[in-house]
Amino acid sequence: MDLADLQALLARIAGVRVVAVGDLMVDRFVHGAVARISAEAPIPVMARQSESVMLGAVGNVARNVAALGGEAALVGLIGKDAAGRQAKDLIAAEPRIEGYLITDAERPTTIKTRFVSSGQQLLRVDEETTAPIDGEIERQLVRTLLDAARGAKAILVSDYGKGVVTPAVIAAARQAAAREGAMLIVDSKARSFARYGAVDVVKPNAAELAFATDLPTETDAQVEVALARALELSECRSVIVTRAAKGMSVGVRGAPVAHHRRPPPEVFDTMGAGDTALAGLGLGFAVGAPAADAVDLAILAAGVAIQKAGTATASADEVIEAEILERFAPAEAKIATPDRMAREAAHWRERGLKVGFTNGCFDILHRGHIAYLAQAREWCDRLIVGLNTDRSVRALKGEGRPVNDLESRALVLAGLRSVDLVVAFDDETPLRLIEAARPDVLVKGSDYRLDGVVGRDLVEGWGGQVRLADLIEGHSTSATIEKLAKRA
Repeated sequence: MDLADLQALLARIAGVRVVAVGDLMVDRFVHGAVARISAEAPIPVMARQSESVMLGAVGNVARNVAALGGEAALVGLIGKDAAGRQAKDLIAAEPRIEGYLITDAERPTTIKTRFVSSGQQLLRVDEETTAPIDGEIERQLVRTLLDAARGAKAILVSDYGKGVVTPAVIAAARQAAAREGAMLIVDSKARSFARYGAVDVVKPNAAELAFATDLPTETDAQVEVALARALELSECRSVIVTRAAKGMSVGVRGAPVAHHRRPPPEVFDTMGAGDTALAGLGLGFAVGAPAADAVDLAILAAGVAIQKAGTATASADEVIEAEILERFAPAEAKIATPDRMAREAAHWRERGLKVGFTNGCFDILHRGHIAYLAQAREWCDRLIVGLNTDRSVRALKGEGRPVNDLESRALVLAGLRSVDLVVAFDDETPLRLIEAARPDVLVKGSDYRLDGVVGRDLVEGWGGQVRLADLIEGHSTSATIEKLAKRA
């Protein structure tokens, strides 16, 4: 699928109704700093700093359907408790998610609380009941699912094994799919795929496929054998397995296994990636896309999500941007717009990485520039370079400058290992870029005074620092130009 095909597919997806049904969770993240080990036991002591809450499991599937442009009908179960009310509030805040929730006063809302420091999970605490639902609650859920599915083009079942996806709920999903002519896809953590009956797709990950078949799933050949066995043991029409950096493999009855791969992105957090893949796959099939295109969309969307912290989503714009960047050379991929810079910087901070920012004209790159940027990178984990446009260089340096145009200067900078992003700015100062990037470290040369650094008040105001990097005497663009003029 090329870029034009991807854009056309996403345009067709916009507004498509998809049902997401299954185990609903509230994901809570408690963030803090760890600076010492407890005197009471060999465990870290975390100073709590912030907390975030989001929908998880089938809730995250619905969030990803909405983020990609679809309309999600979320069918699930909550308790009569604070977490249940929180789940309702989170759904109400999502304009493209319609909640169809059943309240069970005898059952708590499932909560997963993760304690995170510097991008690393220290502990997860689960509050849940996993007994299968039954009686009137089960009957309510079945009726609600049949109602919510009206007009749906796909039904996505998220079975985390928490008791909501019972045989009656599975039968109702099959009935609704047949009535609406909708694709029925199950994301399964079950020991047996046979429990789902004749669904269109079962989508496990590699470990779940191995669990269900008692077969290894490391290599392509092993996956092919495991997929064949999974189809033998069940009535489903196909099995699509997600394999992390190895892509996805599709097993369809009567056809050879197809392996789909893309260059793996930088991975920060795989949490919820299966939910994102399910949403992408479901939306692709919902609009009649070929399996290869639906799988491509799922891989792209999951690749966006795993670069973020926590239970994340992938938007249509982010998926298009990921496709474009994949086609660039590594250096070209570092050249960013201000909007992309702001998103990347936010993602880096979520991962506990220290973000640095510096700026300049960088007209004719020389030894002094290289040393300066290398020192700036030592003070941070990711370095953003604000680059003056040709017009602003001319305003600062006079006619005849820059010697190299913006595109050339940006590409040379992006080729340096010390530089992570290059962003052009046309303003007199880089203040707006600094506001958007919110760097932890702001770097200028030692020819500046601290009180003369643009953005210093902002950076120090949000807890960052300003540092002055050493300059190598005798190395400058002006000096280089003078040398060249003398030789001419």
